[in-house]
Amino acid sequence: MAHHSSPGPLPTPLSCDVLVVGAGPAGSTISALLAERGWNVHVLEKDPHPRFHIGESLLPQSLPILKQLGVLPEVEKIGIVKYGAEMISHRYGRTQMFYFSKAFDESQPYAFEVKRSEFDAILLKNAIAKGAQVHEGVRAGRVEFRPGTTSLVHAQDRGGKPLAWEARFVVDASGRDTFLSGQLGGKQRSQTHNSAAVFGHFEGVGRLPGKDEGNITAAWLDHGWCWMIPFKDGTTSVGVVCWPDYIKSRTTPLDQFLLDTLRQSPVVAERMRHAKLLTPVYAAANFSYRRDTMAGDGYLIVGDAFAFIDPVFSSGVHLALNSAVQGANVVEAHLRHSADYAQRLREFERMVRRGIKTFSWFIHRFTQPAFQSLFVSTRKPPKIERAVLSLLAGDVYAQKRARFPLFLFKVCYYTVFVLNWKENWAVCRRRKSGTSTTVTEVQDYAVKQPF
Repeated sequence: MAHHSSPGPLPTPLSCDVLVVGAGPAGSTISALLAERGWNVHVLEKDPHPRFHIGESLLPQSLPILKQLGVLPEVEKIGIVKYGAEMISHRYGRTQMFYFSKAFDESQPYAFEVKRSEFDAILLKNAIAKGAQVHEGVRAGRVEFRPGTTSLVHAQDRGGKPLAWEARFVVDASGRDTFLSGQLGGKQRSQTHNSAAVFGHFEGVGRLPGKDEGNITAAWLDHGWCWMIPFKDGTTSVGVVCWPDYIKSRTTPLDQFLLDTLRQSPVVAERMRHAKLLTPVYAAANFSYRRDTMAGDGYLIVGDAFAFIDPVFSSGVHLALNSAVQGANVVEAHLRHSADYAQRLREFERMVRRGIKTFSWFIHRFTQPAFQSLFVSTRKPPKIERAVLSLLAGDVYAQKRARFPLFLFKVCYYTVFVLNWKENWAVCRRRKSGTSTTVTEVQDYAVKQPF
């Protein structure tokens, strides 16, 4: 919700070319790119770094962007190498390991698992080094859009002091706070998917052997799925993503609820046998949403501020980085009054929507029995498996070689769905009934109240 500054004399606004709200991966990336090109960029971030965040498993196709930003060596220092993803289904009693090296694009055979507090700090320091001026502990309040000229952005520091910026362009990179949606409206909850998550960091979690030590594990549960993301220091991020009706039925404290839910998978329960919780248990509810539009006169919305699906394929950071890179070209075209601004904006919107649409089809069906059986099947045709691996690696924009095999995967999915339609329809009906459910039993860790 938009927060209005306290009454008082209007402060003298600071002038800038671009005012970015939010210093997560999207905000830091677009700030670094624009500052590097010589633009006067200011960034407002309400929470001081470092701060806890999920989205800790990076995708291989994000690495070229990190290299472009010049931060890849630093990310390598804090991350553990992730060569693939392990999928566990106790329903079918099978486990399948997917290696990124078998994707269509073999040039990106690995990624990293990172603590977001460290990863986000690297990206923000890079933006500062490139010339962006960052103001931490400052919450953006509202924007006075003045078509054809600058916008006036009102803000407030932690002490309640009113602040203001006069900007030629505004970028909303506020993540799940969805800053501009609070003022302009247009944010819609997903009509096809809804979930809630509970998670924390542990020590003593069992690891996979050898080169698989850094791989993410995703396991299906009776009421959703869970993740296990190993970190370089020996600790592990563990979380469950549940149906709304299940999390609303919770009668135990969050930490006990998390441990009880993880026991739904025998393999995961064994790996958690000696686990000890190191952090508070956090929660995030009502995950999936999207805005109608991502741009207007003098503003652009990037990353989670525009849309968020579900963390199952680790798509959040990848989509955020890509939208920031392409968004930087849009902002620069606007600042230069380029004739190709409208074209760049259309290309940006097409790219963002394509990535979200591609991930969404798979994410929305992830908990279906038909999907589980296909994913852990040992009899997938090689091209279909390579296409699925390309998706898991984040190759959702070009898709030239993967498009037809992914279509065949969908055909196989619907065929298996029909062959076991009673079981699949029951799960499908439960998923759809949850889309209208609002979870109020847990508070979203990433959406903070005003100061």
